[in-house]
Amino acid sequence: MSDSRSGPSDVKEAGAVDENQEIAAHPAQEFGSDPLTVRDTDHYTDEYVKGFVDKWDDLIDWKKRYESEGSFFVDLLKSRGVSSVLDVATGTGFHSVRLIESGFDTVSVDGSAEMLAKAFENGLSYNNYVLKVVHADWRWLNRDVQGQFDAVVCLGNSFTHLFSERDRRKALAEFYAVLKPDGVLILDQRNYDSILDNGFSSKHTYYYAGEEVTAEPEHVDDGLARFRYSYADGSQYHLNMFPLRKDYTRRLLREVGFQRVETYGDFQETYTAEEPDFFIHVADKNYISSVDDAANYSSAVNVARDYYNSDDADNFYYTIWGGEDIHVGLYETPEEPIAPASVRTVERMAGKLTITPRTKILDVGAGYGGAARYLAKTYGCRVTCLNLSEVENNRNRQFTEEQGLSHLIDVVDGSFEDLPFEDNEFDVVWSQDSFLHSGDRVRVLQEVVRVLKPSGEFVFTDPMAADSVDKASLKPILDRLHLDSMGSPGFYRKELNRLGLSSIDFEDHTPQLATHYGRVHDETERRHDEVSKVVSEEYLTRMKTGLKNWVAGGKSGNLAWGIFHARA
Repeated sequence: MSDSRSGPSDVKEAGAVDENQEIAAHPAQEFGSDPLTVRDTDHYTDEYVKGFVDKWDDLIDWKKRYESEGSFFVDLLKSRGVSSVLDVATGTGFHSVRLIESGFDTVSVDGSAEMLAKAFENGLSYNNYVLKVVHADWRWLNRDVQGQFDAVVCLGNSFTHLFSERDRRKALAEFYAVLKPDGVLILDQRNYDSILDNGFSSKHTYYYAGEEVTAEPEHVDDGLARFRYSYADGSQYHLNMFPLRKDYTRRLLREVGFQRVETYGDFQETYTAEEPDFFIHVADKNYISSVDDAANYSSAVNVARDYYNSDDADNFYYTIWGGEDIHVGLYETPEEPIAPASVRTVERMAGKLTITPRTKILDVGAGYGGAARYLAKTYGCRVTCLNLSEVENNRNRQFTEEQGLSHLIDVVDGSFEDLPFEDNEFDVVWSQDSFLHSGDRVRVLQEVVRVLKPSGEFVFTDPMAADSVDKASLKPILDRLHLDSMGSPGFYRKELNRLGLSSIDFEDHTPQLATHYGRVHDETERRHDEVSKVVSEEYLTRMKTGLKNWVAGGKSGNLAWGIFHARA
């Protein structure tokens, strides 16, 4: 099972087919009368015919691929102490040969007998390496492959050959089973999100860099990406693949049992969503107990955690916001102090809910716990605060004890991407301005819905991108937060609908965003001498620049903010 990276071509609109271009497979490839109906996992073995396989290395260009990839995979595996590797998408053998060359005990698997034969031949030609090849179908991998491995690699966009949900889950379960308890799976895929949403483009740099062949999508829809491979001798071949979305793949990996999933874009840890040609998922099997939750946080969550745990950040927010509510406020006048405006947001959100002393509320991203204490004091309800910063959580516990509310409020260290609570546990899930810190907001919303009781309520705010914004306009803000994207009102409506929530209401208060960050900036300037005693000048300089970017973004219409309320 092995696919390709595209070569240079004109950008095409997703789903577009050139009416003057005949959609015809090579005679050796049997696609039938209508190739767009071929959406079947088992068909890939008919696609990798001998003529196509013989030309595959022209597409890859082993030398250029070696240069573009560098030592990324080798370094990644060695950093985890890996010695044995199962290459389940051997193709013509590039990665198997590279792994053997680097000292890994490697077994090479593919579902295409033609590909395996070529890989074996390439191993001998390259350095007289004798590949240990196994012809196997991923869905029954453990039937044909003996033993367990430190790592499984599934590269070359190969996972895209699986067309059904059932096949994808079965294959991942087989990968999981063949791994040792502390094993790692490395799986890559094209950036189909960008292809589906923005049309096709390619840097023609990574993975498949041959100059004598072009590869471009001939048809793209939500269930099929049909690529055409055109060679200098006039021959052309086709592959029909399933366009996997990044977050969907990440969700499947977690649901199968992988404990932590990190995603790189073109070998980089940080990237913007549309930029990479390829995503690389690194999924750890090693079980992480609840006492080690911080080790399971994603990169985005860890960046936010480190930031909010720093002395500079803690002292700044505690001093400027007053240490209770560190969220966007609802201001009656632009000159109003920050604290009462922040409390007003809490009051407004609470007014949308039905709360009694029996109500159980989860505050996700609780900060210093100001909202939780307001809710507990006002309604007598129980509130659980979930927050990633241990420093903020310690302040929360201190304030809660001082106000005599410890019997109603629990404070839990944790990530909103993996809520440490049971299904259907809470009547209300509450969050203020925290979701932007996640690199996987779909996952966050799935977790929220999971812990919400049937007919429960979900209320939250989040600094967002405007639905129509040019994402390049958000770069100063995204760079400051080390994020690749922000949510938007349209994104949240779509995802909440998809997750089955109803009565979704968005109360738009976008002008308040610029007002709030403007007030924080002015307060920072006014109290500079005071705050500089506990916060570094370097931090304050960066903070003022960031605040100005938020104000500019709010005033220019690039940002959005308001209160979402929905029911399960």
